[in-house]
Amino acid sequence: MLVDRARNEGLQLTGEGGLLQQLTKRVLESALEGEITDHVGYEKHDPAGKNNGNSRNGTRAKTVLTDVGPVEVRVPCDTAGSFEPQIVKKRQRRLTGVDEMVLSLSAKGLTHGEISAHLAEVYGAEVSKQTISTITDKVMDGMAEWQNRPLDCVYPVLFVDAINVKIRDGKVANRPIYVVMAVTVDGTRDILGIWAGEGAKYWLHVFTELKNRGLDDVLMLVCDGLKGLPEAVETVWPRTIVQTCVVHLLRNSFRYAARQDWDKVAKAVKPVYTAPSEDAATERFLEFQESWGGKYPAIVKLWSDAWAEFVPFLSFDVEIRKVICSTNAIESVNARIRRAVRARGHFPNEAAALKCIYMALMSLDPTGKGRKRWTMRWKAPLNAFQIAFEGRLTPSNN
Repeated sequence: MLVDRARNEGLQLTGEGGLLQQLTKRVLESALEGEITDHVGYEKHDPAGKNNGNSRNGTRAKTVLTDVGPVEVRVPCDTAGSFEPQIVKKRQRRLTGVDEMVLSLSAKGLTHGEISAHLAEVYGAEVSKQTISTITDKVMDGMAEWQNRPLDCVYPVLFVDAINVKIRDGKVANRPIYVVMAVTVDGTRDILGIWAGEGAKYWLHVFTELKNRGLDDVLMLVCDGLKGLPEAVETVWPRTIVQTCVVHLLRNSFRYAARQDWDKVAKAVKPVYTAPSEDAATERFLEFQESWGGKYPAIVKLWSDAWAEFVPFLSFDVEIRKVICSTNAIESVNARIRRAVRARGHFPNEAAALKCIYMALMSLDPTGKGRKRWTMRWKAPLNAFQIAFEGRLTPSNN
């Protein structure tokens, strides 16, 4: 009825002065009127309110930013000054939907200036970059709670990978932000945390933090040959198998080869990582070294240096090999993070970079379809883990 009336009278539905703004104003003011009635204990103009110790004391104008743009409302007051409205709280200038919109746009990688321009263009609302920064800063409390939440006591696999971000600290330089992702005993994906830093001592700090949060055992940890990481794992979880990401090993190999030789090198090295056993892999690697060692000695050295962390997965069946020979499982997450990071260009400090990455992580898979596909993909590997690591992986560890 309201829409038909608006159309008949030539009233626009959206925009300043439109039907939605007027309707929002009436709803808010009606709710505020109900709140003041509950507070003072009598209806407006009711004689029962005389000489009761507190009474209505007019209204004050206030403009709040809503999903349909800025709306001016009249907020009632009382003579005692004790009225605390809830629908539009004191000093509140935005309703929750606007904050959620800002956080969503920020998680998708929009800069504060772009978000401000978007709100001005679509809703006619002037929101400063400082206000947007204040809204996004609210996630830091949630981030601290998330980063310190209790963990399961055992995970089949941990994936560790890095995202390089540009930090403006005197001069712009690349800094790694590390993401640790776990696969649970139910086959679901769980991001355990994000950290800025690197080095042997730093990895010991990260893994000790995870253990203090309740993580007592990890069956396998897959990474990209990070310096000092295997030693830190050995200290915190002595029984954990550290596996180098084979895909990263291949990519790094191509850095030392001419472009026209990439296909030949890939074909020559494939028998190494698809060998049925470690002994067979060693034979195939010697053949590769004989064929390509003279032209590309750096590739041979790369594989030789990583050999101890490369061969563990060769002792497992094909189901386990599929999921631990690469960090592709976490790279799909990193792809979303990189999209948000690239849109920002660079960050003033590490805290700003961590905030951006955290918001990107919290916006992953909003429909839950990705979670379902992920869980189904892990059913067969988890059965293989249950057999290979008998006694260490049980459903009761949830």
